[in-house]
Amino acid sequence: MASTTDSSQLSERSLHLFKALVEHFIDDGTPVGSRTLSKDSNLGLSPATIRNVMADLEDFGLLHSPHTSAGRIPTDKGYRLFVDSLLRVNDLNSAQVEKIAQELHPESDYQSLMQRASSMLSDVTQLAGVVMLPRTEQSILQHIEFVALSTNRVLVILVVNDRDVQNRIINTDKTYSASELQQVSNYLNEIFAGKDLTHVRASILDELDKMKEQVNQSMTSAIEMAQQAFNSEVANSDSDDLLFSGQTNLMDVAELGEADQLKKLFESFNQKRDILHLLEQAINADGMQIFIGEESGYDVLDNCSVVTSPYEVDGQILGVLGVIGPTRMHYDRVIPIVDITAKMLGAALNSKN
Repeated sequence: MASTTDSSQLSERSLHLFKALVEHFIDDGTPVGSRTLSKDSNLGLSPATIRNVMADLEDFGLLHSPHTSAGRIPTDKGYRLFVDSLLRVNDLNSAQVEKIAQELHPESDYQSLMQRASSMLSDVTQLAGVVMLPRTEQSILQHIEFVALSTNRVLVILVVNDRDVQNRIINTDKTYSASELQQVSNYLNEIFAGKDLTHVRASILDELDKMKEQVNQSMTSAIEMAQQAFNSEVANSDSDDLLFSGQTNLMDVAELGEADQLKKLFESFNQKRDILHLLEQAINADGMQIFIGEESGYDVLDNCSVVTSPYEVDGQILGVLGVIGPTRMHYDRVIPIVDITAKMLGAALNSKN
């Protein structure tokens, strides 16, 4: 998470102005100037006084001025202060709650429930909805083996849970002897054998990247081959792990409207690995999690916020659902929608057991 500023560090006047500025920016998306705040803040302060307060808020890293605009917009750190200390979450009205309950009727099958949850999150928020499918079984990697097929093709054999054998073929930059492939297998089995892929597979490649700088040259080939093998494993096993809905809603968001940025974001949705990794952080955390901008750790989500909540059955967390949108989202609306959807999805799944 990004470093935060304690609200106690700011005066009541500064907090009031900051809250007004963030709410104004969330509503209309344009940088907020001192004259706008002097009209809307109801503090009876002059634009000059407000400019001084805004300068102080900028010094705290809570605001910044885009381009040459005289107005200010919140930073990720500013949004974090707003969400943690100043936000008043709206209760959903009975009609909204009833709509969610109808969509998540327990008579639906599991796949329909998940898809409806994702679609409903998207429809209600007009952002992108995502649901991680239930995980009820551990996937323990027992063994990995590499077998040469031809000059630059290697068969990767993964044994999972003592009974599930998965095979895939990777291409290598050089030809390896049987003894070299055995050395690679031994090295990787020593690191990964016995580990639960459900929780670690999304971070395996990151760990390998770190190790690549620490091991000797003879193990570089092992890391490069493992990257291919586990990347393929993640791609295969993640294909049915996440359900997305409403990605195209983000095309209408000004902050995400640049073609190159949207392309990268949609590629991330399609590959799923980064989003899955983020949701796996949320599933292991306590309750609702909100990742704002750079807090996600993924460049493609720097201008986005991800609001997540776990759903559970019989007290066991099975997965996470949430909404992906711009950092300039209506958190007061999105948070309760995500929260109640997670609770109702859990209730619907519980009633089917």
